[in-house]
Amino acid sequence: MTTLSDTLFANTLNAIYAGEFAPGDEVNEAVLAGRFGVSRGPVREAVRRLQGIGLVTREPYMRATVVRLTAAQVRELFEMREALEGMACRLAAQRMSDADLDRFAVDLDAARAKRLAARGRAPDFDFHERVIRASGNARITNALCGDLYHLLRVYRRRSGAVRERSDEAHAEHWQILRALRARDGELAESLMRAHITRAAVKLTERLRELDAAVVVA
Repeated sequence: MTTLSDTLFANTLNAIYAGEFAPGDEVNEAVLAGRFGVSRGPVREAVRRLQGIGLVTREPYMRATVVRLTAAQVRELFEMREALEGMACRLAAQRMSDADLDRFAVDLDAARAKRLAARGRAPDFDFHERVIRASGNARITNALCGDLYHLLRVYRRRSGAVRERSDEAHAEHWQILRALRARDGELAESLMRAHITRAAVKLTERLRELDAAVVVA
């Protein structure tokens, strides 16, 4: 049974995914209560759950904010992604059925169309999660699709916030899918690792631009 707290948690999580609350932004319980037309009690519980998955932080006597990683922490996050997702991609090339790959191609096209129609809003389809789960490796899946998944998704979105990178990423996704279809695990891993490395570079540049804008303001 879905509770009010569950709904508020999901809605606030989606707002963070969509960039309405960027890393470092305050998660104000009173504002959220007014936005959703509820009391602060269930909102407070939803915010606690966001703290529990590591997406929101609250220091003693401080307001709750979306976690903001340092440049070094972002680098470590993407280095881990590169290693684990690269291996997941290699395994997926061996383990996905033809039917799975056909469905993957259809969903990738549909997600692209939905994204364009929504003018950049994140679609429900997650290419990376699909590859990770297709690896059939529970440890890799637990590492990348557990609580850490939420933080990864927020920072992945920031790396693709520029339209140019979004277009590049889509083309790279298709290259990876073609390697999966060819059952070429080595190529699939190499393409995934290169894809994540490029995303990390774009994200670092983006974070520097945002920091510079804050200083100027």
